[in-house]
Amino acid sequence: MQNSSTTTHPTEYYNDKVVKQFTIATILWGIVGMLVGVIIAAQLWLPGLNFDVPWFSYGRLRPLHTNAVIFAFGGSALFATAYYVVQRTSHVRLFSDKLAAFTFWGWQLIIVSAAITLPLGMTQGKEYAELEWPIDILIAIVWVCFAVVFFGTLAKRRIKHIYVANWFYGAMIITIAILHIVNNLSMPVTFGKSYSVYTGAVDALVQWWYGHNAVGFFLTAGFLGMMYYFVPKQAGRPVYSYRLSIVHFWALISIYMWAGPHHLHYTALPNWLQSLGMVFSLILLAPSWGGMINGMMTLSGAWHKLRTDPILKFMIVALSFYGMATFEGPLLSIKTVNALSHYTDWGIGHVHAGALGWVAMMTMGCLYCMIPRLVGKKEMYSVKWIDWHFWGSTIGVVIYIASMWIAGVMQGLMWRAVNNDGTLTYTFLESIIATKPYYAMRLLGGLMFFAGMCLMAFNVYKTLHHAPKVQAIIPQPKLTAAHA
Repeated sequence: MQNSSTTTHPTEYYNDKVVKQFTIATILWGIVGMLVGVIIAAQLWLPGLNFDVPWFSYGRLRPLHTNAVIFAFGGSALFATAYYVVQRTSHVRLFSDKLAAFTFWGWQLIIVSAAITLPLGMTQGKEYAELEWPIDILIAIVWVCFAVVFFGTLAKRRIKHIYVANWFYGAMIITIAILHIVNNLSMPVTFGKSYSVYTGAVDALVQWWYGHNAVGFFLTAGFLGMMYYFVPKQAGRPVYSYRLSIVHFWALISIYMWAGPHHLHYTALPNWLQSLGMVFSLILLAPSWGGMINGMMTLSGAWHKLRTDPILKFMIVALSFYGMATFEGPLLSIKTVNALSHYTDWGIGHVHAGALGWVAMMTMGCLYCMIPRLVGKKEMYSVKWIDWHFWGSTIGVVIYIASMWIAGVMQGLMWRAVNNDGTLTYTFLESIIATKPYYAMRLLGGLMFFAGMCLMAFNVYKTLHHAPKVQAIIPQPKLTAAHA
């Protein structure tokens, strides 16, 4: 059903301009966000590195780091891959080129605004939702436009079937809109200051309903959409079980929404709510591992490709970290375990097992798969560099999370230790001094991961300018669902 003789570039059929823009933005913002992460990791090891300058302080750079890696790096990757996937699984061009272009420039304006306001101390003080009300309004506008483009493209699709990757992208888009709007309801006082409409424990509950589900839908459901398209594409195999992918989808989106209260164990939140969050977190293990197994088993009959294909290595290791992080999350939600882990660096290790091991590794694998196809090249400029990137990043992640696991358990045990007379065995300062070597290890792991991101950027640059071109093949207008 495809004409192999055509030499028309896919951009003339699909809108790949905006995909390329978001792809380049993903890489650039990844470098920026990870550089800030390296800087604040160094500050925890050597606090004097803030140079007593307010806008270089840890308290201002840390939200800049989280916003840059989650929304600038991760968000740009989601825009890029969602626009790429929905066109190719629907066999139509994006619903509106102008609206798609607006989402790109609007998202970049949001990121630049965050980069200016956060170091200046303009913040709501809410985790992953620090940005003030004018920027929040712009986020809502851009995100609604994203929804219009995405669902408008699905509505005019030539293929009756909606591929499962689009289900995950769609759930991510709808849920993030609801989470963002509800959590950021506030009363503006000045152009740069507002106060939440919620108070006390209710504010904390709404915040972690948002915070946990930002992880659950932005950093999980969206990237599962990437996984369900690009892993089968790179492996050259159909997804292991399409039925399991549908069960995985409905189970995940039904359960994830209720797990947020586990962030508030041993707080003023009602005890029954804390227990409810714990129970749903434990149930969440099943659909999470179902998705991980489905992705990994897609390589059935093609495991040998891992020996020669570093892109598949990125994807499969990312799935391994996804399985690890989604086992550790329910574990840490158990109250007795949380009594040891809460407020320690164990949580930092867990978060980065997901953020670096799952989100970043999957993003890198998908971009390496997508970029040559976007620009009509046979492959990336250097496959060897991809392999170097893979090993450097994998070793870096392991060093990072292992050091934080060890530091976290040590901190928890030191804080709980008491003498016979009931006094604390260790002061807080003693626990910080004991943690310092692990902060140095964390910095080393972060540097290795950051170096891999820089190598990827150079590989992409060389690919755009030097890799050999191949003849592009695009789908003809009339295709059946069997070709999806």
